[in-house]
Amino acid sequence: MFLEFFESKGHLAMKSFSLVPHNDNSLLLINSGMAPLKPYFTGQEIPPRKRVTTCQKCIRTGDIENVGKTARHGTFFEMLGNFSFGDYFKDEAIHWSWEFLTQVVGLDPDRLYPSIYLEDDEAFEIWNKKIGIAPERIFRFGKEDNFWEHGAGPCGPCSEIYYDRGEKYGCGKPDCTVGCECDRYMEVWNNVFTQFENDGHGNYEELKQKNIDTGMGLERLAVVVQDVDSIFDVDTIKALLNRVAELARTEYKKDCDVDVSLRLITDHIRSCTFMISDGIMPSNEGRGYVLRRLLRRAARHGRLLGIGEKFLADLSTTVIDLSKDGYPELEEKKAMILKVLTQEEDKFNKTIDQGLAILGELEEEMVKKSETILSGEDAFKLYDTYGFPLDLTLEILEEKNFGVDEEGFKAAMQKQRETARNARKTTNYMGADVTVYQSIDPAITTEFIGYDKLVCDSKILVLTTETDLAEALTDGETGTIVTEQTVFYGTMGGQQGDVGRIVSDMGEFKVEDTIHLQGGKVGHVGRMIKGMLQTGDVVTLKVCENNRQNTGKNHSATHLLQKALRAVLGEHVEQAGSFVDGDRLRFDFTHFSAMTPEEIEQVEILVNEKIKESLPVKTEIMSLEEAKKSGAMALFGEKYGDSVRVVKMGDFSTELCGGTHINNTGVIGSFKILSETGIAAGVRRIEALTGDGLMNYYQETEKELHEAAKAAKTTPLALTAKIESLLEEIKALHSENEKLKSRLAKDSLGNVMDQVKEVKGVKVLATKVVDVDMNGLRNLGDQMKDKLGDGVIVIASVQDGKVNLMATVTDEAQKKGAHAGNLIKAIASLVGGGGGGRPNMAQAGGKNPAGVDACLEKVMEVVAEQLK
Repeated sequence: MFLEFFESKGHLAMKSFSLVPHNDNSLLLINSGMAPLKPYFTGQEIPPRKRVTTCQKCIRTGDIENVGKTARHGTFFEMLGNFSFGDYFKDEAIHWSWEFLTQVVGLDPDRLYPSIYLEDDEAFEIWNKKIGIAPERIFRFGKEDNFWEHGAGPCGPCSEIYYDRGEKYGCGKPDCTVGCECDRYMEVWNNVFTQFENDGHGNYEELKQKNIDTGMGLERLAVVVQDVDSIFDVDTIKALLNRVAELARTEYKKDCDVDVSLRLITDHIRSCTFMISDGIMPSNEGRGYVLRRLLRRAARHGRLLGIGEKFLADLSTTVIDLSKDGYPELEEKKAMILKVLTQEEDKFNKTIDQGLAILGELEEEMVKKSETILSGEDAFKLYDTYGFPLDLTLEILEEKNFGVDEEGFKAAMQKQRETARNARKTTNYMGADVTVYQSIDPAITTEFIGYDKLVCDSKILVLTTETDLAEALTDGETGTIVTEQTVFYGTMGGQQGDVGRIVSDMGEFKVEDTIHLQGGKVGHVGRMIKGMLQTGDVVTLKVCENNRQNTGKNHSATHLLQKALRAVLGEHVEQAGSFVDGDRLRFDFTHFSAMTPEEIEQVEILVNEKIKESLPVKTEIMSLEEAKKSGAMALFGEKYGDSVRVVKMGDFSTELCGGTHINNTGVIGSFKILSETGIAAGVRRIEALTGDGLMNYYQETEKELHEAAKAAKTTPLALTAKIESLLEEIKALHSENEKLKSRLAKDSLGNVMDQVKEVKGVKVLATKVVDVDMNGLRNLGDQMKDKLGDGVIVIASVQDGKVNLMATVTDEAQKKGAHAGNLIKAIASLVGGGGGGRPNMAQAGGKNPAGVDACLEKVMEVVAEQLK
């Protein structure tokens, strides 16, 4: 109803954008209807129409700790929005919001109350004089509630519309009205009037282009229309919650703690399903970590409800069935969504018991020490080793009235991520990288005409240095050239951009990279080789033919590879990323175990068969629907227009692809897989070579083989036999060396039986030797046990400025309470180290040789404490 209503008002209804932000480093996930439209608001890109409407899927995790505990908090929601980019403003926005709510949805006008910003008299006039709302029903609120701004940049007042849900939802206080914290007056609509520019210092200027950004939560509207308690009682979400309750063999609204878990699982599984459908995979950082947190919280609350089996994939099926009409990608990606959920739940189940046991031990220690705060380092260990997100540890401890040193956790995390943090890009308030490219006129675009030719003449529209727009580039300068047309393919879809030359009679520019800039521009990045180029010059653009051909071979090989992987491993295989340039290819795909050598060989053989068959490579432009009917595979997270480019290789492979290819698979020559590895949960990576890259690889390998044979003083053919002979020789020498080391260690120890002391009836030997490694100490310990009979032996050795420490305890001494592991733990700190081990044998390393004597002296004291 919403989208159709705004289409009738001249708006273009756009599909929901992916949850993964495009070119926006300020956001991990799309969290509002406005977020994916930022380039249109800033003027960096020209919108497809000045009026746009969307129903945008969103995720917000700012209040994650409240999800489940309240009836209104959730991480996943759908935001209905209508947007104006310099077109209509307050009058139309207010009128249409009122018209939709009262006439289309049919809400009672007497139960609707608008709010405006304190100083926004213009909005007051519209509500009062034009809509006819009595002044006492229009509420003026301050900046905190009714003024949208985020640091420097575009900002403006808001006008919200509240709905009175009735006394039964109220707090009962006599002064309860709009703005009260209770659930009676629910905000359903928010009009943001972007009319000012904030310079970051509180100075506001009127914007020439005023924008409208409005939002209305679909779930909130449903709560009002269906007159239910909360978002969890809306029909579609309630159907999911009922399924959770069914799996847990329980009922909703019977037990407060149970309800928290039911709501949390219901919310989190919606978020997880949608995130995975947009190509987000569980990981330990970024948006993948958000997904992992949500998954693991849901899995744990399933355990709290007593759901014994894995259940997330089952629930996800319900989410998909309820939402696939609006989001067909859920059904298309169903097999993969379910596999990711199952695998991640499996992984968590394997570590959670171990992690819970460790957390239990930590809780006991806290109780003993009368502490209530878990150290940041211990919390980080739980995160790093057992996969417990911090908020999961917090949640478990909170149930027992304990807390966590969050600052300490952050410090431990920060230490581990120092490198990544240093490499983080600078972003401006709208989240895009701050670059010279933002100064380019958004009306400028580049037409790509390079699919079937590598040379063209075109006019230079823009020149930039690394920091500024420029009228000219001269000899030695680095910069970027934007032209009207180009034959250079810009980096996209995993294919690296073309390299080559841009030349005129006046100068020559070496193109080292080709990139896509905002608003349909192509940037040729590189440096001037000679002369000078100016804006307005007509130049000749020449793509490096050899690099384009080699890149095409590698790109076409990835298409053959994807089809071969699906044939060998199964239809669940989806492309999860790729990289192709003139030298090599890399292909990431969804699969849930390492490929066997046999599977790798099968895939390689199948790809090479299709190369030998010299299949014609044909491209065709068709509608997205026609492409899907033809069986073309679409790529994850890609935005496709109405018409798409389909690349067919005989009857073997059909894919949607905007990249460049060779015209016949035979041109590829040959294909070789170099490696197959795992890079993330459920994502594998193949590195491979074709054509010139493969020949270079063989030449380098042959060169290394000859070098190795030369070093082994033999020929390449006899190298294996020579290595086997050398290994036998090394083995014999190693054995002889160990015997000598053992004899030397024994000699170094000398006759130490006179150093044996008796503690509570148990013999204890604590001594030191010189320059003996840990293996040698263990051998000495065994020899001393034979001499000593029953007792405790501790031997220390300093080797290369470091301390080796070993303790061994006989069975009889163990029965009396002696424990090698605890003994080592108690004394190792005196040599600046740490360690531990079993009751019968333990070892440690240290970096303070000066503490050896004190360490050995303490042995008697510790053993005395241990003995019963």
